[in-house]
Amino acid sequence: MAKQPRILAGQTAAITGGARGIGRATAQAFLRQGMKVAIGDVDLGAAEEAAKEMGSPTHTVALALDVTDRESFAAFLDGAEEQLGPVDVLVNNAGIMPLGRFVDEDDLTAQRMIDINLHGVIFGMKLALARMVPRDRGHIVNIASQAGKFGAPGGATYSATKHAVVGLTEAVRGELRMMGAHIDLSYVMPYVVNTELGGGLGSARGQHNLEPSEVADAIVQALQHQTVEVWVPKSSKRTYQVGTLLPRTLAEGIGRAMKVDRVLADADATVRRDYELRAARSEPGLPPASEQPQITQAAGD
Repeated sequence: MAKQPRILAGQTAAITGGARGIGRATAQAFLRQGMKVAIGDVDLGAAEEAAKEMGSPTHTVALALDVTDRESFAAFLDGAEEQLGPVDVLVNNAGIMPLGRFVDEDDLTAQRMIDINLHGVIFGMKLALARMVPRDRGHIVNIASQAGKFGAPGGATYSATKHAVVGLTEAVRGELRMMGAHIDLSYVMPYVVNTELGGGLGSARGQHNLEPSEVADAIVQALQHQTVEVWVPKSSKRTYQVGTLLPRTLAEGIGRAMKVDRVLADADATVRRDYELRAARSEPGLPPASEQPQITQAAGD
């Protein structure tokens, strides 16, 4: 008999980077499930506007959050629990994706990505687990990317942070099992999503861009069914599994034929300019990074 999905109504969720894109869509999906949601974002005004538009003042709260600052993250979780009750679900969604050739990437850009995409997840997991383990319940969802499995030219450091999120989640999951703690962990790996972060990217043959709501629905299903590895779309998992069975040269040749290697490398810098500049200011302690040159297509590719 198939296991019945968990009922999520009444649970409290905290979402980082919740004012826009996947985070915002996830908040809406959670509210439809009858959950209470704390929207955390470095842009408090945008978070407040998102919460207001969701029209559920007793179930939604907007809070300031800088995921690179441990004290800010702790204050975010404290505020969520004070206003909505103990946090049952943490969604580590906040992230940035400046693109360009690795050899041209300045060190501040790399530092900014690692601080937000990885250290932010580490802070969130540690702080949430400190609350969840004593209660012996809870679920942490880390938003990774398919770049965290394949590695994507044009986004080397971004890929590195997402590989790290996958490995971190798997390792901590093993530690929790050894501890006998009943805490669920998931990592979500979407293809390109129609958000500001995903704007202006190239496309792979046979793939279509996702809507944020599709990723949000997959997160809801992960909570309901305690899914660890979440591919969006699900068909991507089969592609990955087949690729791991093939010789490297053949798998890479197929990838090039499908233009998988060009998705980030062919990003349109003009379309992405506003996002890249906003991402460069997403950590107030660092000055904006310079714009990165586009990767040109090599002869014979």
